Amino acid sequence: MNNSNLNTIYETLLSVPGMNDNVKIDLRIPRKTVLLFTEVLREGLNHLGNSDTYCLASVLKEEGNEEIKTIITDSLEKAGLTALSAKLLDYSRNVQSK
Repeated sequence: MNNSNLNTIYETLLSVPGMNDNVKIDLRIPRKTVLLFTEVLREGLNHLGNSDTYCLASVLKEEGNEEIKTIITDSLEKAGLTALSAKLLDYSRNVQSK
């Protein structure tokens, strides 16, 4: 199956009625899991378009990216990890640039 067909399938799945409905998710998870979860989301957004593999996330529009960024921000704020996450991100960028 080529990327064009896969893209059509993913876009069809995302346009099914009800896919834009809001869903309330009540998570009770440790702070370390919040930190890991947000890092995984951030890395996934960073690698969109940079990968040879094709996945559902690759058909996200800009609004989808913004929603995920909002989830990251809100999760870190609720867990009280915004400052720690920012410091870790800065540290990892400094390490990678050396």
